[in-house]
Amino acid sequence: MSKVGYVSIVLHAHLPYVRHPKTPECLEELWLMEAITETYIPIIEVMDGLLRDNVPFRLTMSITPTLASMLADGFLQERYHRHITKLCELAEKEVQRTRFMPGLQTMAVQYLRQFQRARQTFEDCHYRLLDRFIALEKTGSLEIIASAATHGYLPLLYINPKAVEAQIALGVETYRHFFAKEPSGFWLPECAFTPGIDEILGAYGIRYVITDSHGIIHAQPRPRYSVYAPIYTPAMVAAFGRDWESSKQVWSASEGYPGDFFYRDFYRDIGFDLDYDYIKPYLIAGIRGFTGIKYYRISGKGNHKEIYDPGIAQIRAAEHAGNFMFNRELQAQFLAARMDRPPLIIAPYDAELFGHWWYEGPQWLDYLFRKAAYDQEVFAMITPTEYLQQYPSNQISMPSESSWGNGGYHEVWLDGSNDWIYRHLHRAADRMVQLANRYRHADGHLERALNQAARELLLAQASDWAFIMKTGTMVEYAQRRTREHISNFIELYHQITENRIDIRWLKEQEEEHNIFPWLDFRIYAGEIKRANVAQAVGEC
Repeated sequence: MSKVGYVSIVLHAHLPYVRHPKTPECLEELWLMEAITETYIPIIEVMDGLLRDNVPFRLTMSITPTLASMLADGFLQERYHRHITKLCELAEKEVQRTRFMPGLQTMAVQYLRQFQRARQTFEDCHYRLLDRFIALEKTGSLEIIASAATHGYLPLLYINPKAVEAQIALGVETYRHFFAKEPSGFWLPECAFTPGIDEILGAYGIRYVITDSHGIIHAQPRPRYSVYAPIYTPAMVAAFGRDWESSKQVWSASEGYPGDFFYRDFYRDIGFDLDYDYIKPYLIAGIRGFTGIKYYRISGKGNHKEIYDPGIAQIRAAEHAGNFMFNRELQAQFLAARMDRPPLIIAPYDAELFGHWWYEGPQWLDYLFRKAAYDQEVFAMITPTEYLQQYPSNQISMPSESSWGNGGYHEVWLDGSNDWIYRHLHRAADRMVQLANRYRHADGHLERALNQAARELLLAQASDWAFIMKTGTMVEYAQRRTREHISNFIELYHQITENRIDIRWLKEQEEEHNIFPWLDFRIYAGEIKRANVAQAVGEC
């Protein structure tokens, strides 16, 4: 039986650039440590298992330039190895502490094995976790796509198109550096699109992007097949729209799978529960926080929590994977009867949901891929690139301004909590363009200063800082990072224009904020040179 439709699972792996070599321990570096242990390595294990068992699957995954840079950074690699070694030590103590508590010890043993596997995986690849993803991509089952340099929120930066071009150009260049090939797809930070960005993307050879559903639904002219087939922008960049049904089943706080009462509770952690003197050696700077060892399930909407049972949770993950598959079958059959081509259901999610926030998420993915391969014959898994290769002729239409944030537009990244940052970002971008055009033939210390000025601007533009300010978590850190990078940019601007570069201070900034060593400030100068990329496109 031939397949009547396709499903594309897209995971967006991203973290802001956090690296603080001057401090012995940094609370914010824990974001990376947790994601490696709880999300990235478990997803690698899922793909390894599928390949070992000859299960056909397709997964699309963005690895943003900031995340790739941190995964490849020797300093952060050493810190992670120390972190996972301490976690193994804590888990060993927990196995002993819970030896007369059978319900808890089952999980203590599971955590110990998980942490030991993570450490072994990390050591086996010589701390180079990116190599594992690259090897998986070479199997043809994984497609890795590019993203903006520092995850800048492109529609709000577009007041100066060169600021957006720099984010895209450096994102593509960083992808080439780490993955040694040209990117086909590009993850728009926060799925945020505004008309005009597509021209820049097309100029750098990008074939497709993912947008939110209403960006496609409200495109002009209105797409014939809604979000179930890509459209081409006038710049011939394909736009794939997020399917709201598959998104709701996973993301929804009230209806999504991760809220099941039998799943592990994220917030109940021994870092808060156990005696302070016992847990203190495993807390960063002695501050109570998450260790990753959690013994309780969600249980209900109240504060009462029951002990987590991994066996029952595994059954629920399998049931939820089956339910997701069944719904996609019905969806594909319904849509196929109304389209002249097989429908494509795009299901994009933050990668960190799987394993970190939703402990059973990697299990769910594993079951989903296995069930989709053997328990149904309605749809096949596919990557966006493969779909374009099979169905290159699509309608030409311009997506509307949109994002996947609350409200669907820009209110998360532009409200009373964070709007103060943009006058500084816009002013700095204007100045960076002036510097790039004025000093485009610079060399030596002047060129280094100009590169560092561009680096500080890019780091200040990260959408993460505005998001954190809006959501109210780690606000002081987000504000400090924004002010620090803008202040560094302003100081460099004056040093450059006043011909008084402080070499010692410049070196300190280069060492502390060392991302993108290949950065060339001239990306802010000149006209966009359009890529000569042949694309088979047509109008539906």
